Amino acid sequence: MKEKVILAYSGGLDTTAIIPWLKEHFDYEVICCCIDCGQGEELEGLEERALLSGASKLYIEDIVDEFCDEYIVPCVQANAVYENKYLLGTAMARPVIAKRLVEIAEKEGASAICHGATGKGNDQIRFELGIMALAPHLKVIAPWRMTDLWTMNSREEEIAYCESHGIHLPFSTAQSYSRDRNLWHISHEGLELEDPACEPDYSNLLVLGVTPENAPDEGEYVTMTFEKGVPTSVNQVPMKVSDVIRTLNQLGGKHGIGICDIVENRVVGMKSRGVYETPGGTILYEAHQQLEELVLDHATAEVKKEMGNKLSQIVYEGKWFTPLREAVQAFVASTQEQVTGEVTFKLYKGNIIKAGTTSPYSLYSESLASFTTGELYDHHDADGFIRLFGLPLKVRALKKEEQAASDIG
Repeated sequence: MKEKVILAYSGGLDTTAIIPWLKEHFDYEVICCCIDCGQGEELEGLEERALLSGASKLYIEDIVDEFCDEYIVPCVQANAVYENKYLLGTAMARPVIAKRLVEIAEKEGASAICHGATGKGNDQIRFELGIMALAPHLKVIAPWRMTDLWTMNSREEEIAYCESHGIHLPFSTAQSYSRDRNLWHISHEGLELEDPACEPDYSNLLVLGVTPENAPDEGEYVTMTFEKGVPTSVNQVPMKVSDVIRTLNQLGGKHGIGICDIVENRVVGMKSRGVYETPGGTILYEAHQQLEELVLDHATAEVKKEMGNKLSQIVYEGKWFTPLREAVQAFVASTQEQVTGEVTFKLYKGNIIKAGTTSPYSLYSESLASFTTGELYDHHDADGFIRLFGLPLKVRALKKEEQAASDIG
């Protein structure tokens, strides 16, 4: 009986060419597994293509709600943003994909998992760290790093390879952007984006929305509710998290929200330039932060910023299945107990403009913040506070004066 390998299958040219390659070089039975994180129409026709290319079967696993509830929500609650810009759309999806690949491998009794990530990117690390943490006994096959066996370096060569094995596929040799899409976002790399001096060709690039210049001339008000840091409704319509994101994607795309052009530092040490569209995610992050402004005390909010930055690094580097991620997430979860309330904002030409926030746990006191004197605040108390708060500055200044006088003397 042949050994089985689980191939992380997207249906694109790379992973399609890997099917006959695995059979030729390893004599494996190839079982394809497409993990549905919200790719939409990209899933159409996959089974016929996989079987035509030599796979024995294809799994299409819908993990959209698991992705949203267990991976996206913790990152939103933490405000995890990599290098102040990237909302982790690809990085968040990789651990849940790895988890499902391992589950299918165990179900099928496979001895290996194969992925089509290149040797220059982050995804090879994310996939393999996940597999290593969950199933260290499984072998990992990464064709793009096996340059003695994987000799194809272009679309033309991959198409020719498939045709030489009697596989005729509806792929063209035309070059296009390298894209990764899920419910949360779509990323774009390649073509003019490889030169940081070039402006993105947004007219050909954007998929989920429009530029701010092409957004409607009138803004649109949106109201959201949260319960313990989890979004629960949009415009008074209760929704599960995945539907919240779908709704916000439509609204954000319409108004030019969430287009990010970034040169980021990859885990492997190089810089890469890409454009991310995250319309719904950008809105969700901002709405959650607006609510937190009301309910988190200063000290907790400061530490939470540090934990959010740490979580973004953990997720970006593929270290989801680690004690550190669990510990950071546990801290963040504890801060969300009172992040409940309603947020209203206006979407207008790429902007998310505050329009009112309420919470039963708000720490904002109008009587304290008002310019009029309230019962809880005595202006005279500030005298002593400032003296104590500024004492180190005063002591330092006095010592400098003493030193200066000593030097003159």
